[in-house]
Amino acid sequence: MTHDWAVDVKKYAPDASADHIKGIVKHCGIALQKRDSSFVACTDKAERDRVRDGFMKKKLALTQSDAELDKAIMDVCQKMHGDRDKSRVAFYYLLAEKYGKLSLFG
Repeated sequence: MTHDWAVDVKKYAPDASADHIKGIVKHCGIALQKRDSSFVACTDKAERDRVRDGFMKKKLALTQSDAELDKAIMDVCQKMHGDRDKSRVAFYYLLAEKYGKLSLFG
């Protein structure tokens, strides 16, 4: 699957760093090879829990309460509401940016 992830990210963060985008793409790895897993399903609670536990807690090392992290996820869902398919790379970029953690990605 060939995709320009930067286009998705820059729709929401016009000044996004190419290095940070590449770092998030690398982090996502194999998940981006399949269409279904390359998007975040905001309507699926299990998916939101995976984003919170696997990305926000594990990768970003955030220690806020689940309720606060869940609110941040829903804020990004709302921000990306106009896109039926929410790019995982853009979604993760926005979360990392919100918490000042983009440096983890390059």
